[in-house]
Amino acid sequence: MRFELFPAIDLKAGQVVRLRQGRMDEATVYGSDPAGVAVRWARAGARWIHVVDLDGAIQGRPQNADAVRAIVEAVPGVRVQLGGGLRSLEAVEAALALGVSRAIIGTSALEGDLAARAVNRFGPDRIAVSIDARGGLVATRGWVEVTEVRAADLAQRVREAGVRTIIYTDIATDGMLAGPNFAELEVMVRTGLDVIASGGVSSLEDIRRLREIPGVVGAILGKALYTGAVDLAAALSLCG
Repeated sequence: MRFELFPAIDLKAGQVVRLRQGRMDEATVYGSDPAGVAVRWARAGARWIHVVDLDGAIQGRPQNADAVRAIVEAVPGVRVQLGGGLRSLEAVEAALALGVSRAIIGTSALEGDLAARAVNRFGPDRIAVSIDARGGLVATRGWVEVTEVRAADLAQRVREAGVRTIIYTDIATDGMLAGPNFAELEVMVRTGLDVIASGGVSSLEDIRRLREIPGVVGAILGKALYTGAVDLAAALSLCG
C-alpha cells in the first residue's frame, strides 16, 4: 500500500486555521479561501486532502458545508476526507453527498454503533475513525474532554465494527512541530488497523520514520506546511 500524505485544511467560521494542541482559543488564521488552499496543495501533487470542520467538532454537527463543497469542486481528481461533527448516519451521508471520498467519525465511535452502521451502509473504504488521545487516553468533544478509555482499546472496538482505517492524533504534539509520538503509534499499529498519523509532523525525517513503521499508511501535514517547515512537493517525493 502506498504511503499517503494528507495536507490539512482546518475550517473555523469558513476560514483556514491551525490550532495549537487543539485549543480553539489558540487559532492562527491562514486565510479566508479554503478552496484556494486546496488548489495550492493539489498543484504541489497532493492525492488526498484532509479537511476538519472545527466548528462542527465543537457544536456536534457540521457547520462548514459550503466551504467543504467549494474545496471538493476546486480540486477534481483529488480525494478529500472530512471530519468534524459527523455524529449521526445522516451527517455522514450528507458529508459524502458533498463529494468527499471518506467521512471521518470521531467522538461517536465511542458512543453507540455509528461506526458499524456507517461501514455497513457505505463500505469500509469510505469510512474512517479519528482517535484523538492525550497520554494514551481518548479525548472527545473537540478535544475538550479526556476520558478514561485507552486509545488502543477503542481502536480494537472500531476494528470489530468493521473499520479498517483510523486517524490517530496525539494532542500533545499537534501543532507543536516537535515530531510525532512514535511510541504511541507503535502501540496503535498492533491493533491491525491502517493508521494515519496526525500531530507533530515537522520535517522530512519525521515522514521517513513514519514510512518505516509497518501499519502506518499515511501522515497528515498541518502546521509544518503553513509555516514552510515542510515543502509539500518535497515530502510527496518521498512517497513514490
